[in-house]
Amino acid sequence: MQTTTSTLDARGLNCPLPILRTRKALASLDSGETLKIIATDPGAVKDIDSFCNQTGHSLIASNDEQGEYIFIVQKS
Repeated sequence: MQTTTSTLDARGLNCPLPILRTRKALASLDSGETLKIIATDPGAVKDIDSFCNQTGHSLIASNDEQGEYIFIVQKS
């Protein structure tokens, strides 16, 4: 997995908290920087994808690793 600018640990949080925390974390990044998100809520898979489509950020990677969902989002 690629190097990221920042990491958000959203493990144990249920919808909508992973998205709200993602939005806040991305706000502190510059355009082109990347955020790694680690979540345990299965709903985050669909939610992060939809969030990126609606906001214009790029979902670079999405993986399921032993019950944890790992996302890399690049700020638009």
